[in-house]
This record gives sequence, C-alpha cells and structure tokens, in this order.
Amino acid sequence: MTTNVELNPFPSRSVFLGVDVGTGSARAGLFDESGKLLGSSSSPIQIWKDGDCVEQSSTDIWHAVCAAVKSACSLANVSDVEVKGIGFAATCSLVAVDSEGSPVTVSWSGDSRRNIIVWMDHRAVKQAERINSFNSPVLQYCGGGVSPEMEPPKLLWVKENLQESWSMVYKWMDLSDWLSYRATGDDTRSLCTTVCKWTYLGHAHMQQQMTEKGSRDMEACGWDDEFWEEIGLGDLVDGHHSKIGRSVAFPGHPLGNGLTATAAKELGLLAGTPVGTSLIDAHAGGVGVMESKSDSDSLKKDSDVDTLCTRMVLVCGTSTCHMAVSREKLFIPGVWGPFWSAMVPEYWLTEGGQSATGALLDHIIENHVASPRLANQAASQKVSVFELLNNILKSMAQEDTSSPFVAALTSEMHILPDFHGNRSPVADPNSKGVVFGMTLDTSEKQLALLYLATVQGIAYGTRHIVEHCNAHGHKINTLLACGGLSKNPLFIQEHADIVGCPIILPRESESVLLGAAILGAVAAKSYPSLHDAMKALNAAGQVVHPSSDPKVKKYHDAKYRIFRDLYEQQLSHRSIISQALS
Repeated sequence: MTTNVELNPFPSRSVFLGVDVGTGSARAGLFDESGKLLGSSSSPIQIWKDGDCVEQSSTDIWHAVCAAVKSACSLANVSDVEVKGIGFAATCSLVAVDSEGSPVTVSWSGDSRRNIIVWMDHRAVKQAERINSFNSPVLQYCGGGVSPEMEPPKLLWVKENLQESWSMVYKWMDLSDWLSYRATGDDTRSLCTTVCKWTYLGHAHMQQQMTEKGSRDMEACGWDDEFWEEIGLGDLVDGHHSKIGRSVAFPGHPLGNGLTATAAKELGLLAGTPVGTSLIDAHAGGVGVMESKSDSDSLKKDSDVDTLCTRMVLVCGTSTCHMAVSREKLFIPGVWGPFWSAMVPEYWLTEGGQSATGALLDHIIENHVASPRLANQAASQKVSVFELLNNILKSMAQEDTSSPFVAALTSEMHILPDFHGNRSPVADPNSKGVVFGMTLDTSEKQLALLYLATVQGIAYGTRHIVEHCNAHGHKINTLLACGGLSKNPLFIQEHADIVGCPIILPRESESVLLGAAILGAVAAKSYPSLHDAMKALNAAGQVVHPSSDPKVKKYHDAKYRIFRDLYEQQLSHRSIISQALS
C-alpha cells in the first residue's frame, strides 16, 4: 500500500482536460476541481488562404491536438489516470469526411488534405444571399438571415462547385463535433454547433427535455426539412439527416463509451475516459467566464438568473464574439439567435460578433512601413509589440499638452473596422473598412495612433452591438472579457470607457480551455449540470471600470457619432457608384 501511495502522491486528484482548436493552433489545458489551471500547451496548425477561400486539414489538426495534450500533461505533471473528463471546443469550421472517416477535399486545388472550410472563409457570399432570399421561417432564429460564415451557404457552394467531393462526403460536421467523434466514435452532434451554425431549431427539444431529463442524447427533431429542400440541399435530409446529424445532445453530455482505445493511445490517456458533447470555441469562453463573480456581485441579493441575464461575454481573439443569455427568446435584427440551450442549457443565447479584431490589429500593424522597426525594438526590450505601442502612446500623451488623455490622441483619426465585413448588428458582409485621417507620416508614432484608432473602432463596434441588443430587450450592464486581446490593458480600458460598462476579467486567463474542461467535468458526472459546474469553476479576477472623467465620455460619444456616420456614408457612396455603373 505504501508503495502505491509513493508512486501516486495524488490518488484522489480529479483533473479535467479542455482542448481548444483555434484558427492558428490547437491548445490543451488541465484544470483542478477549483477551476485552477495546472498547465497548458499549444501546437500550431496549418492553414491555406487563397482570396476568400480559407482551408485546413482535419488530419493535421488531430496530430496537433495529440501533441498539445501530451505536452500539457507532461508540463502539469498529470498522469492519465487523473484525467477524469475531456471536452473539446473549436472554431465553427466545416469538416468533410468519407465513409471511412478519411478527408474529402473542399478545395479548388483538389488537395485531399484540405477538407475543412475555415469559419472565416467567405467563398459563399452569393449562396448566403440566395438562401436569405427565400425568407424561410428558420432564418428568424439567426438574426433574419444566414451569414456566409455559417454552414448552409458553404454546403451549397460545395454542391455547386465541387460535385465529385459532394458525392463522396459521408458526414459533414462542425469541427468541434468532428473532434469528439474522432475521440469517441459517437456521431452525436452538439446543440451548440447545430443551432448556431446549421439552422437547427434547438427549442424543438424543450418539451422533450422536460419529460426526459436523464436522456443522454436525442433524436434530431429540430431540422426543418422544407428549408433544406427549398435551398437546394434536400439530399441532406436523406437517411434521417445522417450526413448532418441524426442525434443531438446538450453540451457536456457524455458521448459513447468515452475515449476509444485508438484515440486514447494517440492522446496518451486512458480508454473510456468520459468525453462531453462539444462547444464552439467562443461559446466555451462564455461557459468559462459567465458565472465569474466580482466582490460587488457576491454582495448582491439578486437571483442568479438576473445576474446572468445582465452580462455579455466578449471572447476576443482573431475575431470577437459577443454572447448574452436570456430566459425569454429575443429576436434582434442583424444579431444571431435566439439560440435555445446553445451555450447555457435552457437559456436563450444572443450572439453578436465582429469578424476581424485580433486579425485586424495584426493586419494594421504588419502592413505599416514602421512595423519591422517596431518588431525589432519590441524584441530588444523583450516585450510584445502591443506593450511597446501602449508605452509609445503613454509617452505621446505626456508630451502632447493638447491631449488631456491617451484616447484623445486620435481626435483626427477615425476607423470603421469592417475589413472583413460587418457580422453584427448591420449584418453586411459587403461592408468595407474605412481609415479617415491619414497623412504622409510613416513613423512609429503614426503607427501607434493607427493602432489606437483601430482599438477604438473595434470598441465602438461593441458599443453598437450592446446598444442594439438592449434596444431589443436585453438589459446588459456588465461585460466579461476573455481571449488573447483581453490580456491587452489598453484594449480593455478603451472598451470600458467606450461602452460605459465595468469589465470583469477571469482569474484564469485561459477561459476557452476552462469552458472545454467544464464539458469534461459534466460528462464525468462530477457536477449535476453544466450550470452547476460553471458556478463551481468560474472565478473573477480584475475588474476594469470606465473612466470617471466626464471629458472621456464626451469625447467617445462624439467619436461614436462619427463611427456610425462612416458606415452610412459608405452606403451612400455605394449607391452613387452603383447608379453610375448601371
């Protein structure tokens, strides 16, 4: 007995593993029963970009997942027997496999490795417009129309352009569903992916959920067959929707018999380890932070429902997703949803978003002539480029007597951040980015101003989304932020000042990984429900408040008016040119 204890000094330790496949890497994180991060690791993934087409490989992604999991376990000194449950989160990218589970190309190149249409791919804009022209009743549950980033337009594009691939595909899956399928062999899909990206009507399960509380999964009763037939994809209805999902489960429900022997060996874990039904990465971020309570929240006597329904989570990475929940379904033009049980079970989810935020900041910085000099300076000072730019801005504000605060440095520069279209609230994929106030200056200081104006433009976009949601029934008064951009203090402070809400940052910075790990904890029956697991494992860190200086508010109110005008002017200019060319 003594020998066993020495070999395993933590015999009762329960560890939960979260895996997140983002746009550029696969990450794995291990968390204890208090939600504390024990260790994490990442592994890069390949991406192919060609104009509007953006593609990845499921084979490459699985290898990266295995490498990240093994590395995280090694770094955290966690053994396979300690991992009690696993959850997967991923971008809402579209995976194509044949009857053997092998990749089927979705690429013009014909490269069989390239079997994933990445979430940000905009090849299917015309298909999205055509689908929306039918005005199907299901479209009211995605803000009035599908986005080219959702799956139906992408499916229609493949059918119309790659007929050989279309005939070969045995299963079309969202990436996070494919990961759990690859791990368990269970083809059950998530309410999160199907409802948010496939027009599945999750609320068809409301009555079933009440009568069959213990059911592991459910026959897929939320597909609207008329919709698929109307848009030209009626063949996906065949075989009880076997290609797109015959059964659907709530996030965190245990899949199959847990890890298969093959997947367990590849991951370095035990066969049979419970695996929870997956989440889209942004939604996992919401699950990882939404129940984080600040000290002031803990003193309130409001019900949990009231607190949860006054919050919006910003999951800020390559793009930003804006997640809010409500007990009642709220139809908001231009904003995705209402999605029943797509994030927190039995709550309706509203999902706003900006298609390029971190990607836009990278684009602005990397395409500036001063970028190489700045990168060299940052490397020599051993700081990030963002930290260096933030320091340059502080120095500029101190030197510029006409600028009463840092934000005022951009008084003559205004940016509309729609460089990859506008996801919400105007839902215009054809919207373009606008930079107002350029000169011949190519210095590092000019780049710092451009960076600050871009951060502000992104924050004005968030303000637009919050105001639009509140005008349609939400009561959002608090933001929670997670993801890579939430680690940038300037980005967070500008958002607090511009939106006018306090922003709660999580104790653990890896919120998406924690949200994924929570799925594993629920699958392992360590908690009775996803919501109970969130309450146990979410924890607040710093709270960032808006500036108390009334001049800051007045300044941002003025710039916000200009921000809104930039889009209206674009519509006017579009109309003028269209008439001239007609």
